[in-house]
Amino acid sequence: MSALALRMGWSRDSLVGLAGPLLVVLILGMMVLPLPPLLLDLLFTFNIALAMIVLLVSMYAQRPLDFAVFPTVLLLTTLMRLSLNVASTRVVLMNGHTGPDAAGKVIEAFGHFLVGGNFAVGLVVFTILVVINFVVITKGAGRIAEVSARFTLDAMPGKQMAIDADLNAGLIGEDVARQRRAEIAEESEFYGAMDGASKFVRGDAIAGILILLVNVVGGLAIGVLQHDLPFAQAADNYVLLAIGDGLVAQVPALVISTAAGLVVSRVGKGEGTGQQLFSQVLRQPQALAMAAGVLGVLGLVPGMPHFAFLLLAAVLAGLAHWVAQRRRHAASAAAAVAPPAPASAENPEVTWDDLMPVDVLGLEVGYRLIPLVDKGQDGELLRRIRAIRRKFAQDVGFLPPAVHIRDNLELPPNAYRITLKGVAIAEGECRTGMFLAIDPGRASGPIAGGVPTRDPAFGLPAQWIPASERERAMAQGYTVVDAGTVVATHLSTIVHQQAAQLLGRSEVQGLLDQVGKSMPRLVEEITPKLLPLATVQRVMQNLLDERVPLRDLRTILETLADHAPRTQDANELTAAVRGALGRAIVQQLFGSAPELDVIAIDPELERMLAQVVGVAGADGGGLEPDLAESLARELASAAAQQEAAGQPAVLLTADRLRLPLARLMRRAAPNLAVLAHGEIPDARTLRVGVTIGGKR
Repeated sequence: MSALALRMGWSRDSLVGLAGPLLVVLILGMMVLPLPPLLLDLLFTFNIALAMIVLLVSMYAQRPLDFAVFPTVLLLTTLMRLSLNVASTRVVLMNGHTGPDAAGKVIEAFGHFLVGGNFAVGLVVFTILVVINFVVITKGAGRIAEVSARFTLDAMPGKQMAIDADLNAGLIGEDVARQRRAEIAEESEFYGAMDGASKFVRGDAIAGILILLVNVVGGLAIGVLQHDLPFAQAADNYVLLAIGDGLVAQVPALVISTAAGLVVSRVGKGEGTGQQLFSQVLRQPQALAMAAGVLGVLGLVPGMPHFAFLLLAAVLAGLAHWVAQRRRHAASAAAAVAPPAPASAENPEVTWDDLMPVDVLGLEVGYRLIPLVDKGQDGELLRRIRAIRRKFAQDVGFLPPAVHIRDNLELPPNAYRITLKGVAIAEGECRTGMFLAIDPGRASGPIAGGVPTRDPAFGLPAQWIPASERERAMAQGYTVVDAGTVVATHLSTIVHQQAAQLLGRSEVQGLLDQVGKSMPRLVEEITPKLLPLATVQRVMQNLLDERVPLRDLRTILETLADHAPRTQDANELTAAVRGALGRAIVQQLFGSAPELDVIAIDPELERMLAQVVGVAGADGGGLEPDLAESLARELASAAAQQEAAGQPAVLLTADRLRLPLARLMRRAAPNLAVLAHGEIPDARTLRVGVTIGGKR
């Protein structure tokens, strides 16, 4: 049928939605249409099974709202029992004269086997079940539902205010607040519905009594007057059938009433009824031990059933011992693992300490690279980072900030990211347990089984290879490094490139404090008397931007002290410092070579550029875009030509053009160093290899 419905265009949701109305129609139809005994047996059995399912679901529900449809289920099950009573009454009165199985085997079983075929016993059992259901369970469950509904409605304004307070304080979001408000509304509707639904069970019990009386009186009258049966035989047939019919309806009714009492009497959340009973009733072994002692004493009294009392006393004593053992084991396990300090019940006020500063220099790694930076696993990258900072301090002249390392699950497993002041400036991939074979330009061929990639530090073609191919790769001319060296080299390159950004005022002050130990008068003369600390920092950053180290700090500070009375401009002070450091700058670029192979600009073009700079200022902002682009392109080509010839890419220009040209080429050719004529030592000889704007 479901396949046919799907072919007709009905979805499964529409079929599920049709099940409820169809069930109600069938239940109402049972009151009107005659049912055969076999169908009655099936429906009575289904009614008992449904009652058991409802009872078990109510026990496993962890809170009343987990079974919010229970009031509707209560109405439907009550209506089903009444419909079955009407249908069975019709069959009993019409066919009761034929024998005890006239209304089916289920009613016969309840009428004969459960009460031994004695209608007096059956009446007593039926009466007891009705009293238990009507007076005890139904009345108590209805009272609980009534009080719960009243208290829930009274507490609604306070709960709403608590939700609004948490929302305004930022403890919860709008979605959570909306969900909590919906739960409060559902809770009030549920208990209100349960208060009314409990009347269904009470009415069902009254209807069961009336139906039993109708079946007994009507059956006797029909059997004696219409079928001419003796009174004893009519009573045996009709009264037993009526009692069986009443019992087969009252047993499921009692089960459903018990389920209703369990649902409305639930206290607490997070556990089912069975879990609560086990954890709370058996929580105290002392109570079990005392009960065992009382039963043991009663079992020793003469005339008492010794076997029953002493057996239960032994069972309770064993259970108390088992519970006590479990509590001792749990306490020892809790003592072995010290729990964390409990959080304060009150939310502390937000303070400035809650603001987390941004890491100046950071390294984020994927989870597969964690062993490289884990102290517990003797991560080799930690030692390399310490060596990088030491080498940087020796080469550049100041101690860089510490590298803050953390894992980042958002990254791919083998990836890492280098951050500067919270911003990612470089990323790469590293495979632990493998080696990176870098092709410096002389490798003889690819490596079998290698994974092609590029060296993250310099962009050279490379391959990730297993450890077994390391020797072969080295024999083929590859430079082979391990995973830790790849990350360390990349980090070292980035740190040197971003040296100017890493030099903060705290680092400048640290440099001045270090120099002040040996030359206190020099430091006192410069700052704050002649120059503010910010200007000194700006001059040092200008030097680092063009890869000029700060190792000769004495010359830098003395030059600043000489020129500070004349100018406070950081660019002019930087030019003066570069002139004083000219010998070191040239040494860094050319080494000890007596002849300096440089790039020069045609005198006519240089003169025109000098005029533009004189009008626009030292930043060179007055250059026409086409001229600036053409000049940058030619200088980049000349720099590449110099590097291909094995010479350093150095542009020699006039003093006033050095800064604007250096800024122009910072992106076009970052490896091109721009020197002024005043920075060249007298002992060095110049040779112009390439002339821009003229003949070579």
